[in-house]
Amino acid sequence: MKAFVTGGSGFIGQHVVRKLIERGYAVFALARSDESAAIVEDLGATAVLGDITNAASMREGMKGSDIVFHIAAWNKIGAPDWLKAETMNVSGTRKVLRLAHELGVPKIIYTSSIIVFGNTKGKLADETYFQSNPLETEYARTKWLAHYKVALPLIEKGAPIIIVMPGAVYGPGDTGPIANIMRLFYRGLPVVPAPDSTITYAHVEDIAEGHLLAAEKGKIGESYILAGPAVPLGEMVDFWAHLTGKRAPSLRIPSEWIRPFAPLVGILESFIPLPSMFSREAIASLGTTHMARSDKARTELGWQTRPLQTGMLETFEWIAETEAEKGMTAVPPSREKQMAGVALTTAFALFLVWLLFDRRR
Repeated sequence: MKAFVTGGSGFIGQHVVRKLIERGYAVFALARSDESAAIVEDLGATAVLGDITNAASMREGMKGSDIVFHIAAWNKIGAPDWLKAETMNVSGTRKVLRLAHELGVPKIIYTSSIIVFGNTKGKLADETYFQSNPLETEYARTKWLAHYKVALPLIEKGAPIIIVMPGAVYGPGDTGPIANIMRLFYRGLPVVPAPDSTITYAHVEDIAEGHLLAAEKGKIGESYILAGPAVPLGEMVDFWAHLTGKRAPSLRIPSEWIRPFAPLVGILESFIPLPSMFSREAIASLGTTHMARSDKARTELGWQTRPLQTGMLETFEWIAETEAEKGMTAVPPSREKQMAGVALTTAFALFLVWLLFDRRR
């Protein structure tokens, strides 16, 4: 059995590649760089040098595949290279899925995301949930386009696509937003911004297993949400404190106090290279809920998730090891982060002055 994988050197992709090889697949993994090629080859896959935006570079590697996993995506918040989002997430997805269909691949697994639902405003969405304009971030906008304007129309044309929709993913090796906030907590996070912000949490191993279960048991044309429990950030930080014995931050700043900074931060971004966690997109997204239920995947695929306690402890153990190895706790913040902190502190102070003045009136 031959499997072709895009995004095989990524966080989810590496686990999918490893699981495929363990199941006996011959895996051909697309790699955009020598570094990516080395990662997938170390896992036991055959690297195919190419890019999802170049169909010709994928053709030979994809030929004869029994299944294609399209996992590769641009997934960032507040990044300066945001123009790449549409090129990769929309155009790239179109080229991968069309090529697989053209080559007669009998099964295609496309990795979408529950981000396409946008801010669910406290509602626990299922696969039938729909919002027409989830435009909080470029990632959300372009994944929405890829899901509803690329994948679903191709399914209607007969492409044998199964869609998986992960929620937020965490685990050892993560370099995304969840790992970043967990690292900050580990180092002694003094404040919790927007404790009402709510996302789902699922371990990367479970998300990868969900991909393979979709391939083995999923129905062509169907979508399957792969999302763990939905937990507000404030509650999650308290949970981390319980698990690790570290003190939870006592200061909690409501999202409605911070979101008004977003336009100001957008202006600052024109002059200062702010870290992604301090970007306009990140600030504007505070207080949103991205919640979905995975009943369908659990019932039809037999998908399961490990307890949060188990997965979070494992992740904190990895964080502790990497912090010790790199001496991260002794490294002072970069100039950019210092400037971002000053900028946000100043903006927050100005907001408080305005708030007090407005109330006195």
